[in-house]
Amino acid sequence: MKYQQQITINKPRKEVVAKYSDPDNLKHWQRGFIFMKPINGNLGDEGSQNLLKYNMGNREIEMTETIIKNNLPDEYSATYEAKGVYNYQVNRFSPTLEAETLWITDNEFKFSGFMKLFGWFMPGAFKKQSRKYMEDFKAFVEDGKSVNDN
Repeated sequence: MKYQQQITINKPRKEVVAKYSDPDNLKHWQRGFIFMKPINGNLGDEGSQNLLKYNMGNREIEMTETIIKNNLPDEYSATYEAKGVYNYQVNRFSPTLEAETLWITDNEFKFSGFMKLFGWFMPGAFKKQSRKYMEDFKAFVEDGKSVNDN
């Protein structure tokens, strides 16, 4: 499954990318985020890996992030692997004439095992989750709103 999403953030690219690239900010815009721990290489370097842990509903999910390309402020791409789910994501940040930032994500998901059924019957759930992260990030950057303030 492949899809693209985009959102305009009403802040300059430099500020947007600074907040996006700071792992301490994940808790403010990724609902359910518990922690991130480097497991291989230097944080942010291409080829480095991080363990990410999330609370999704009534279960915890661990995934491994592998950084494929870190050419910020232009592009950040990585793979995310969890049990039964593989996600390749490319994030691009483009400045606009109005001193805003256009954030475009390209996502490719591959499923195995039980998750193959979930991906087949509920592809909208993954698109909806991606969109929610983008909207929450926009609110965090523009207004300082954290998902933890609820």
